[in-house]
Amino acid sequence: MKTNVAFFYGCRSVEHEVSIISAVQAMMAVDTEKYDITPVYVTKKGEMYTGEKLLTIEEYRDLPKLLSECKKVFFVREGDKVLMKTDSKKGFFKKEEEPVGIDVAFPVVHGTNCEDGTIQGYLEFLGVPYVGCDIISSAVGMDKAVFKDVLKSAGLPVLDCLCFTAREYLNGKETLSLEIAEKIGYPLIVKPVNLGSSVGITKVNVPEELDEALSLAISFADKILVERAVTNLREINCSVLGDSSECKASVCEEPFMNDEILSYEDKYMANAKGGQSKGMASLGRKIPADLSEERSNEIRQLACKIFKAIGASGVVRIDFIIDCDTDTVYANEINTIPGSLSFYLWDATDMKYRELIDNLIDLAFRRQRNRENLTFTIDTNILSGVSLGGSKGSKGAKF
Repeated sequence: MKTNVAFFYGCRSVEHEVSIISAVQAMMAVDTEKYDITPVYVTKKGEMYTGEKLLTIEEYRDLPKLLSECKKVFFVREGDKVLMKTDSKKGFFKKEEEPVGIDVAFPVVHGTNCEDGTIQGYLEFLGVPYVGCDIISSAVGMDKAVFKDVLKSAGLPVLDCLCFTAREYLNGKETLSLEIAEKIGYPLIVKPVNLGSSVGITKVNVPEELDEALSLAISFADKILVERAVTNLREINCSVLGDSSECKASVCEEPFMNDEILSYEDKYMANAKGGQSKGMASLGRKIPADLSEERSNEIRQLACKIFKAIGASGVVRIDFIIDCDTDTVYANEINTIPGSLSFYLWDATDMKYRELIDNLIDLAFRRQRNRENLTFTIDTNILSGVSLGGSKGSKGAKF
């Protein structure tokens, strides 16, 4: 019997469309002799749909039509099984559809309200094995300020930064602007603390540009991060695959940059023919990056240290900056569910996309087996002696 893999993607995120591209790419790479594929598209309203047409990227051009031809679903746990059921009203003569058992979940989501531990928490609650980072490592990886703090505590190199809330900025613009100038200096980078794909990021060269950049950032997130801009830099990315017991790094890549910051368009629309993006695979890049063997090994080893420092699992991509003036490597950000799952980096490391998918599913099952040895509940008769002052329970409560 084949393993049924449910791919979750879309969700309430500004990176919704990027997630669709990444997920369809992944589903196309699955070995269908080993696995059944169940696509679970999550709309921007949080509704879940499944259907065979979701496997074809061209169908998403007319989303209302696509969803009208799909089934709305929900998930429940019954005994030791997680089931996907059709969410439809039944008439007197309408036969209820058989629920579909899910063996493993495969989140391919990007951004807030999903990649940040939200969907991982949902899958933990269901008790279904799932691919990728757990709740905590997902949350740490999504929050750029927390990520930097964890790396600092582990003695790993990151750029200095300031982090503050939108309210703190709006209530004290002048004071905060002075603090930014004193502690960070110009030029600098302004980022929403928990978004990816370069959404809301601005380089600020002079103080007069700061307010506009911060206003843009707080339109996407309540917390803002400001860090020193490296003006003479190279951006190097590296992927890591594994879990807490063992991991390995891919070859490094160097993206081609149209500007000093890779924009959303650079990452997802570059080289797209006829307006069709291939996700992160569309980005112009040099693989492997033109680095000395010593520098390449340094970055790959650093990537594995970062992976373990946050307790990551599955496949991630870590973005580094080389300050060419000081020849210093800094960890910039981590993508706990990278665009296109970084398959192009593993393809260049002699691991085809299909094998990458196999490894990720194997890691999900291994984590689940390890957790089955842990105790999450205890048998107790504590409730047998509890009384809350009457058969009605709390005062005024009605059941």
